[in-house]
Amino acid sequence: MDAHWLNQSIIVLKGIGEKMLERFAKRSLFTLNDLLFHLPVRYQDKTRVVPISTLRVGDSALVSGELIACKTHTARRAVLSCEINDGSGVISLRFFHFNKQQALALSRALEQGKWLKCFGDIKRGRQSLEITHPEYRIIDQHQPIQLDETLTPVYPAAEGLSQLALRNAIQQVLQHLKQKVQQQIQHQAQLEDGVSEQAALVSDYLPLAIREELQLPSLLDALFYLHAPPPDCPVFELIEGNDPYRQSLVFEELLAHQLTMKRAYQHQMQHYSYPFTFADKAEKLQYSAQFLKQLPFKLTKAQLRVIAEIAADLSQSHPMQRLIQGDVGSGKTVVAAMSALYAIENGFQVALMAPTELLAEQHRNNFQQWLQPMGLDVAWLSGKCKAKQRREALESIADGSAQMIVGTHALFQAEVVFHQLGLVIIDEQHRFGVHQRLSLLQKGKKEKTRKENEQSDKQNEQDYYPHQLIMTATPIPRTLAMTAYADLDCSVIDELPPGRTPVETVVLGEQRRDDILQRVHQACLNGRQAYWVCTLIEESEILQCQAAEKTYEMMHSQFPDLAVGLVHGRMKADEKQAVMHAFKQGEIVLLVATTVIEVGVDVPNASLMIIENAERLGLSQLHQLRGRVGRGSQSSACVLMYGSPLSRNGKSRLMTLRETNDGFEVARKDLALRGPGEVMGTRQTGLAEMKIADIIRDQHLIPEVNMIAQRLINDYPDTVDPIINRWIGQKMEYQNV
Repeated sequence: MDAHWLNQSIIVLKGIGEKMLERFAKRSLFTLNDLLFHLPVRYQDKTRVVPISTLRVGDSALVSGELIACKTHTARRAVLSCEINDGSGVISLRFFHFNKQQALALSRALEQGKWLKCFGDIKRGRQSLEITHPEYRIIDQHQPIQLDETLTPVYPAAEGLSQLALRNAIQQVLQHLKQKVQQQIQHQAQLEDGVSEQAALVSDYLPLAIREELQLPSLLDALFYLHAPPPDCPVFELIEGNDPYRQSLVFEELLAHQLTMKRAYQHQMQHYSYPFTFADKAEKLQYSAQFLKQLPFKLTKAQLRVIAEIAADLSQSHPMQRLIQGDVGSGKTVVAAMSALYAIENGFQVALMAPTELLAEQHRNNFQQWLQPMGLDVAWLSGKCKAKQRREALESIADGSAQMIVGTHALFQAEVVFHQLGLVIIDEQHRFGVHQRLSLLQKGKKEKTRKENEQSDKQNEQDYYPHQLIMTATPIPRTLAMTAYADLDCSVIDELPPGRTPVETVVLGEQRRDDILQRVHQACLNGRQAYWVCTLIEESEILQCQAAEKTYEMMHSQFPDLAVGLVHGRMKADEKQAVMHAFKQGEIVLLVATTVIEVGVDVPNASLMIIENAERLGLSQLHQLRGRVGRGSQSSACVLMYGSPLSRNGKSRLMTLRETNDGFEVARKDLALRGPGEVMGTRQTGLAEMKIADIIRDQHLIPEVNMIAQRLINDYPDTVDPIINRWIGQKMEYQNV
């Protein structure tokens, strides 16, 4: 038996038939190797009995004691309540959702005076600690209590796939491996390829030299330990995921993701793209020079640096893959406009895709304002375009008369055909699914002509791909960026335009609502403009819009001397646009809105924002909303209004906003509080889908993982595919975006 044995179907195991095979498939468990690397997410400690007096809320523990009371409470469904005493204390056991007959049968089984062994999660009850629906067994008080020899693993499961079935199957695989280890215990000589006989049982793709250098336990030792931890292991360290055995596998999983991203980067670098030229002749760069001349401000050093980095990328014959990070108000759109003009000056079309109608409309307005005076056509395409407008846009895109195309996800629909797409700009990319972004890039793909292919140095590359520029106003901590965006070159606009003043952030309770309303009223009478943001993030969009409408009606009635406007996601595009235009022109002084204004809305005169129920939003979203004010030269303020009671996490978020305007510090805190899946978006990074790695807990490993990944690519290229396939498998294709 060798590593190839593990590639067999799990149907060879006892207890697994065709029906069970389907259940295992729901967790993508097809082979014995899949089972071996299906690792526990947590553990239950049934190796020792814990005194009741030492229990704490949140523990999972095994207790044993005498039944001293058992009562049935009947309403619609019966509830059985028992109490056990182990001499050190008393704990309640509660069983719900029985009919009367079931409850009666259980109460007869659990008679006063019997002894129980129980396991479950410790919660706070009405009068004492309690366990709801515990695992229990009636025992003989005069006999030793039977305990498990190892901690009990709890695996990621699926509907119809129980923990018992998973444990039985995985234990069979482990037992076979243990038998083989015993057979080979006498033969530990090194093989020709430098891998020990024991390691050959499970392919250890990480080179032995690197494993020894990093002082990582062997792969097989780590798997045995994690599936069946010994009772004397440091339980807290194991549960927290900081033991060396789990860290060994965490390292390899992070390595797989890093290799995937680096492979994707290399794959993109092998594509062919049209290189842009940047001649000094005035007629060649007339658009970009004219654009800079007409701007009412000078670009910051950070903007100029990033534009130079983009220009260098665009001059290459492989596609640019650059991410621009910049805090709210740092001027990313101007940088994107310069990039677009470089493409247009070279005879290409540019597509800019934004995730929401409102943000896309804001981009359309900006680009029309900048480009149309130069005689350049800006096409607009969204799901809400009328038939005639849509038909005209599609025609101008196909015949090339539209040089700049702005839109939402409608851009990647099948009927959209580009004439010569040279640059794709994606704003807030984490809001798009991988397939959506890939579809837009594929639209720019163009086959070379035979003549071009004969002249090309890259004979094997048959297609052109557009350059790609990604923008995000969600600053990403360096360690996360090293993992999530290793397939991109990153630029950071780390400087705000001159004259921008920090936004003062105030945190107030809901009980101060009337005071806040009066202060907003007075501020608007004094010439300031304000946003009032209604959030019902836990409810549906419909309810969120209804809340905004109700607030609008109240303010319209209470403040007849103010011009109050309303904007939300369910309004028609032209209605939203009209309201935003009126607000920007100062015709509306108080705008009631939902979170649709989170990104892209630019009204320099708006200097006051109130966010209702701020505790319901994440740090990143609050920071984005706050970024809608403070865009002019006057002092600005943001009031975070919260409802009571305020959770510890909620308080931490609001205090962070009050203490800092630094987007990167906000992102770091947000990452610690919520995790990468919520901050970055699950679909685009795959980070939230990691099997055992935790990007926050394990971030200290990432710099070293990054270095080792490059060493494997350079010195051990044969190990790259096996490591990727073990941890990521078929998801690899979606990283090439």
